[in-house]
Amino acid sequence: MPKINMRDALRDALHEEMARDETIIILGEDVIAHGGPYAVTRGIYEKYPLRIRQTPISEAGIVGTALGAALCGMRPVAELMYVDFVTCAMDEVVNQMAKVRYMFGGQTDVPVVLRLPSGTARLIAAQHSQSLEAWFMHVPGLQVVIPSTPYDAKGLLKTALRGKDPVMFIEYKRLYTNEGEVPTDDYTIPFGQADIKRAGQDATIVATGPMVGKALEAAELLAAEGIEVEVIDPRTIVPLDKETIFTSVHKTNRVIVTDEGAKRAGVSAEIASLIAEECFDVLDAPVKRLASANVPMPFSPELEKLVIPKAEQLVAAVRALMG
Repeated sequence: MPKINMRDALRDALHEEMARDETIIILGEDVIAHGGPYAVTRGIYEKYPLRIRQTPISEAGIVGTALGAALCGMRPVAELMYVDFVTCAMDEVVNQMAKVRYMFGGQTDVPVVLRLPSGTARLIAAQHSQSLEAWFMHVPGLQVVIPSTPYDAKGLLKTALRGKDPVMFIEYKRLYTNEGEVPTDDYTIPFGQADIKRAGQDATIVATGPMVGKALEAAELLAAEGIEVEVIDPRTIVPLDKETIFTSVHKTNRVIVTDEGAKRAGVSAEIASLIAEECFDVLDAPVKRLASANVPMPFSPELEKLVIPKAEQLVAAVRALMG
């Protein structure tokens, strides 16, 4: 399989699905002029000039338009420049998009995909560096997707574009340039199907987004000490593949949950609580969590490094679990 980066994998998914389904449309800021803030939509206008619209700077307008288009039979893909700016459209996301199917008794589909560049990159400070997936995880009616590799990104986006429900598609900005093998044949990845990125029997790390790579790095370092770590990537946190996670915990009896959002009330907290509730009897040690500090993201590169969890911290956490 050829190696491509995540940006190209996402772009390929959009091109292929737009060729397959003429109801897919794209809207967002700079999606024509620059191919979006991270060039994912580059080339769409040249192939499908009537199916892509560059919008004003109004996140409420972008999401509201996407919802209306979905209710009228289209499959809109709306890109917000940064996930942070979804705060300007929370009514449209939380009170409308997430609840329309329920409010109308299942009479309508809501196939909206919101592409949301997330996390730290290029030292863009507190208003452009957040990881907000825990917010969306809390809202019934939203599906929440977090790819960590180009392969996962393409397969998951294709699934989102063929679905019937609203999807918050979290794209960690630092991962856009990461390369990996991606098939040229058509494929999809079902939501709610975690991936075992590395097998092991001594401890489990459940990781999302950029923490998957750090978990694999930590696993390599620990392997040199004779400790074999299993790394689980949920890929979607709504729906969440509890079975794969619980099976791993039953095998290793020790688990760390890590994500890049703020630790308080975060994704790692929800997954850790599920493990504590349903796997308590097999645990040889308390569930550990590793996430970002509960502070706004600093602009300073040295301070930013102190906020985000590191592979070395995962190594230390596993050692502590092993006693």
